[in-house]
Amino acid sequence: MTASPISTDARNTFESTVGGYTVGGRAHSLSAWFVLSLRLMMGWAFAYSGFTKLVAAEPFSAGGYLTNVAATNGNPLAGLFAWMGSTPWFVEFANVAVPWGELLIGLGLLVGALVRLAAFFGALMMLMFYFGNWDIAHGVINGDFAYMLVFLAVAAFGAGRILGLDAWIESYDLGGETLLERYPRLEYLLG
Repeated sequence: MTASPISTDARNTFESTVGGYTVGGRAHSLSAWFVLSLRLMMGWAFAYSGFTKLVAAEPFSAGGYLTNVAATNGNPLAGLFAWMGSTPWFVEFANVAVPWGELLIGLGLLVGALVRLAAFFGALMMLMFYFGNWDIAHGVINGDFAYMLVFLAVAAFGAGRILGLDAWIESYDLGGETLLERYPRLEYLLG
């Protein structure tokens, strides 16, 4: 007996309405493996990037990037990046937030804990990298934009519930009800 590639289980169906338009579909049985792969890929990439910045011989510095890169590439947010690069407290914040943020986002994705929160901040970082690395010579879609969408997909599909700690955290028993039943807003952070 072989498994059907398209599940008839209602849990594998999805539907959303935005602005009066409804889209929906049914996931393939291999979808969970691909969502898990995306979570682990982005987790490894971010954890590795953050770790290498933290242990590098030279301390990580965002100042030069913020000041110079956006001003040279026709970036629509060049003024914002110039302000960030010329504001000492913001440069110091970025010097800590970028490597530690990458490491913590990556670790959260790798172990599957607080995945939606990690994916949100990963998508936010990729949005900033998208504008910082602005180049539309080949169109407005580039790797930074694609990675932002991967983070959003990881969050949307609740990738932390697939071989991740979020599944255990959400179902943790608090005297007859699960953590998520008692605190339903945690769904925005877990999953």
